[in-house]
Amino acid sequence: MDPAFNALRQRRPAPHPPADAGPSLVPQAAQSALITPSPRLQGEGRGGSRRFLALVWLALMFLATPAAAGVPVILDFGDSLTAGLGLPEGEAFPARLEAWLHRRGIEARVVNAGVSGDTTADGLARLDWALADQPNLVILALGANDALRGIDPSTVRENLDKMIAKIQTSGAKLLLLGMVAPPNWGDEYKHAFDGIFPDLAQTHRLPLYPFFLEGVAMKPEFNQPDGLHPNERGVAVLVDRIAPLVARLLGSAS
Repeated sequence: MDPAFNALRQRRPAPHPPADAGPSLVPQAAQSALITPSPRLQGEGRGGSRRFLALVWLALMFLATPAAAGVPVILDFGDSLTAGLGLPEGEAFPARLEAWLHRRGIEARVVNAGVSGDTTADGLARLDWALADQPNLVILALGANDALRGIDPSTVRENLDKMIAKIQTSGAKLLLLGMVAPPNWGDEYKHAFDGIFPDLAQTHRLPLYPFFLEGVAMKPEFNQPDGLHPNERGVAVLVDRIAPLVARLLGSAS
């Protein structure tokens, strides 16, 4: 895990707010500008109408892009780091991952199921719908907004545990992308949060990539001006690090 991520937010003691309060990975200026979701699901992740429109868009994408026989489907399920907030559509992590696989002769379709602003509770609420198309592999990449909002680690763990159980029951392979907490909630919170992903990976015998933003966090040359979301160069770094693991898992996916 990259300790540089610990400096993402100023250290200050604070209580654990409810899941619907506090900051998220969506910058405040972007939140005020987002009246309706963009074609890449870049709403702020809250509000019934925005979420409904985002899910409708994802449904249309499934229908408009039928998978060829035998071509595995990867469901990339996350928040704005997955959705590609601030990036052209073709530069988001799922699109770049698919391109990486294709360049190496690996046929796969990667579905961008990222919704900006989503917490683990939001993800749990929409997971059943996302799994309806029976993906072969799910990349679970949620938790960043929980950490930034200081949501109780026990709640985060419970939500992730339930999502993992649902994914495994569906028969899909699963890759868990870990996240670490910034230090502003204190050492006790950080220790509890940072242990969630390794513990779940061990409990469920899952492959774990310990820190989604490894090699990119806190490096200005790899991030957008908000300091939180990777730019195109940063996404390329993430793909180069994570894609080989995806390729290995894809080879064993049924």
